[in-house]
Amino acid sequence: MTMGPTIMPTEARLLRLLTWLSPAFPVGAFGFSHGLETAIREGVVSDVRSLTGWIAALLENGSAWTDAVLAKAAWTAVTAEDHVALDEIAELAEAMAPSLERRRETMAQGEAFLTAVAAWSPPPIIRAPYPVALGAAAGAACLPLEPALMAWLHAFAANLVSVAVRAVPLGQSDALQVIAALEPVIIRAAARAAESTLDDLGSATLNSDIAAMRHETLDGRLFGS
Repeated sequence: MTMGPTIMPTEARLLRLLTWLSPAFPVGAFGFSHGLETAIREGVVSDVRSLTGWIAALLENGSAWTDAVLAKAAWTAVTAEDHVALDEIAELAEAMAPSLERRRETMAQGEAFLTAVAAWSPPPIIRAPYPVALGAAAGAACLPLEPALMAWLHAFAANLVSVAVRAVPLGQSDALQVIAALEPVIIRAAARAAESTLDDLGSATLNSDIAAMRHETLDGRLFGS
């Protein structure tokens, strides 16, 4: 008889999420701005209000939202042991990258994440964009879906706030105001994504996508995207 994965205690699952989505986890997220560097350089994002609005839009209607939907789909495919579906989700996620740098960002972090999680167990997929890698690994480890999505979205937001701290520059007190203001947005987005299907994919943050494209020719760049 085939035995399924062991269900970890709640504390252990929380610890796993904290570890995998910590800024110290070696995926290189600190090196990418997701196009935010362009928005800062052009004066579109310059303070607490504009940064909060920029990130909130991505969480609710932009790339962070679509990534959460893809992570959920990957989690579902792994828990259903549907490896064909998982491969198709990975291909879809890569194809949805709106620019060269966004594709490089998600693929590089996905590869680094899959390499790192092998310290716990072999990952369920060899190559995948970052959200698919996270969703698949979380499903394989029997981590609960909604907390995993919430941790994922929080890590995404926190990394962009860190970018602004360095590039605006934004003070630590201002950065904490942004993180605090985004908490309800993250909670709502995670709850929506947990109920989503691939039919819910789609974004409406064209300014962010254009900023990511313009970043490819930005002079004196600090970040890789």
